[in-house]
Amino acid sequence: MELTARQETWEVEDGMNFVSDTAYLSLSYLFLQKVVLDMTFGGGGHTKAILNMIPEVSILALDRDPTAISLAQQLAKEHSDRVKPLLGRFSELEVLLSNMNIKAGSIDAVLLDAGCSSMQMDQGERGFSLSKDGPLDMRMDGERYPDMPCAADVVNTLDQQALASILTAYGEERHARKIASAIVEARRVNPITRTQQLASVVAGSFPPAVIYARKDRLHRPAHVATKTFQALRIFVNDELNELHAGLRAAQSVLRPGGRFCVITFHSLEDRLVKRFLQGDDLSNLDQYHFSPRNQSAGKKKVVDEKRNEGKVCWIPLRRKVIIPEKDDVKENPRGRSAKLRAVVRQ
Repeated sequence: MELTARQETWEVEDGMNFVSDTAYLSLSYLFLQKVVLDMTFGGGGHTKAILNMIPEVSILALDRDPTAISLAQQLAKEHSDRVKPLLGRFSELEVLLSNMNIKAGSIDAVLLDAGCSSMQMDQGERGFSLSKDGPLDMRMDGERYPDMPCAADVVNTLDQQALASILTAYGEERHARKIASAIVEARRVNPITRTQQLASVVAGSFPPAVIYARKDRLHRPAHVATKTFQALRIFVNDELNELHAGLRAAQSVLRPGGRFCVITFHSLEDRLVKRFLQGDDLSNLDQYHFSPRNQSAGKKKVVDEKRNEGKVCWIPLRRKVIIPEKDDVKENPRGRSAKLRAVVRQ
């Protein structure tokens, strides 16, 4: 089976089409495989597309969100158990596969769609969206870990300096100190427990004319609290460390010649993925995010993992990262910052 442009639509994130000719070509390599690991099942958009394209495929569907796994379990019933749901984080994947007697180097293809799913964003009660009021939660694991701090715990307990550091590191927010100060002042009056309450606090730290002065890729107004919400979500869910764990796990489970497709939605994710595939040392993510890339590192695409005796090479399926076309972005604005990297494990 060979996919060509305009034959199929491939969902980058649930409910969002990424209709690029090069995306079709790259994903045709992934979809030709027999055993596929979908590391971010979400609402099931990717898995459903793969099931429809390849009748004989078997899919391992991983997600840390119990709500997503419930959907995966239902999908498994509809497809004669060709879908195997796995509840857990990226860092738990190798244990989960071991419990299923799935050995390292035995999977044909892996798909990883980083970040927050559309399903999570669209549910106001999950606390991810600043446009929908709900409890300030943001935990991707839901209630799996009751003692895990939520976003409300972070904004109401950490000191101003710690809050500013989070906004700088994970939101790349230039006005982190100003926003952190506003949060500390506001919580002295009332605890910040709702998403729109936090959005109002952040907006209140700026002149009215500035609240929607920022622009997205479509040059539309973007709320000044967008980066604050991103930073809190990444911090609460330890997303960058989990992403790194996911990249290492994918490398371990893929067979030689196996395909790996990674989709990112913001610069922190993409920088981490890019440097992992180029072979940069990511053993210290804190230093990695704030220091320039080691210029002495060669251009050879080699990852030398300390726990592996051998070296693993990644060969790109495309020389350049794949991004949505302008028309695609207009049709599906949520995909405006999506970047796809597709590689082969040697």
